[in-house]
Amino acid sequence: MRLYDQHLHSKHSFDSKAEPLEVCRNAIENGLAGITFTEHYDTHPTEWPGCVFDYDRIADDHAACRADFGDRLAIGTGVEICYQPDNMPAILDMLESHEFDLVILSVHWFGGKAVHFQESWDRGRIDHTTRHYLETVLDAASLCAELARKNSSPFHVLGHLDFAKRYSYIFWKENHAANCRDVIEEILRTCLEAELIPEINTSPLRRGLTETMPDAWAVRRYRELGGRCMSMGSDAHRPQEVGQNLHIAAGMITSAGLDGLAVFEKGQYHIQPLGD
Repeated sequence: MRLYDQHLHSKHSFDSKAEPLEVCRNAIENGLAGITFTEHYDTHPTEWPGCVFDYDRIADDHAACRADFGDRLAIGTGVEICYQPDNMPAILDMLESHEFDLVILSVHWFGGKAVHFQESWDRGRIDHTTRHYLETVLDAASLCAELARKNSSPFHVLGHLDFAKRYSYIFWKENHAANCRDVIEEILRTCLEAELIPEINTSPLRRGLTETMPDAWAVRRYRELGGRCMSMGSDAHRPQEVGQNLHIAAGMITSAGLDGLAVFEKGQYHIQPLGD
C-alpha cells in the first residue's frame, strides 16, 4: 500500500523544531511513499509576528531533502493557510506569487478566538462552541466555492474538518462533533461544490481520542454525496510522528468505497488506489 503523509510540519513552522532531513528519514523508515511539508502560514494579528514562513529557505531545504532521499521518497512543498477572512486578499496574493504542490486551508480561529486556547471555550456550552467552530469551517469552504465559481481554486485541501473536538477532548474529555452532523454534511457538500478535497487527519489518535478528524461517518457520507477521494495526514510536528496511523485513514477510505487517496503535485492531484 503506497501511503502519502500530506500534512506535516518542520522547523519552518513556529510550533515545530523538526529537521526536514530527519522527517524524511523517519518517513522512509515508516514505509511511506511520499510526504508533503505543509508549514504554517498564519496572519492573525497575534500570530503573524511569530510566523516563521520563509519560502526561499523552505525551498532550499526541500531541495536538499530531494537530493538525499528523492530516489526513495516523493517530497512535496506545501503550505497550511490559517483561515483569516479579513486577510484573504493578502493570502491570495502570496499564493499567486509562489509555487506549491499542495495548499491546505485550515480553521484555527472562530469568532476572533483561537480554538486551541481553553479560554476561548464556554465551559457550560461546549456543544455550542463546537457548532460555532464548524460554522466557521463552513464559511471557509463557502469562500472556496465562491472562488471556484470565478474559476479560481487556490486551495486544494480542507484540513482537519472538525478540529474543535481535539481541544474539547484535551480540555474536558468531551466530544460534541457527532451532534453537529448537519453542519458537517453541509461542509462536505460545499467541498464538493468547491472541488476542495477533505482531509482525514490522524493526529487525535495520538492524543487519546478514538476517532480521526473527521470520523468514519463523515468519510462514508462524503462518498454518498459523490466524493471520490480524500487526502490524509498525520499533522506531525516531530519526526517520530510522521505517518502515524495513516493505515487507519487508508482503511476508512477503502471501507467507505472511495476510489483512493488524492495525491497532490504542483497543485494537481491523481487518485492513488489503496489496495493491500
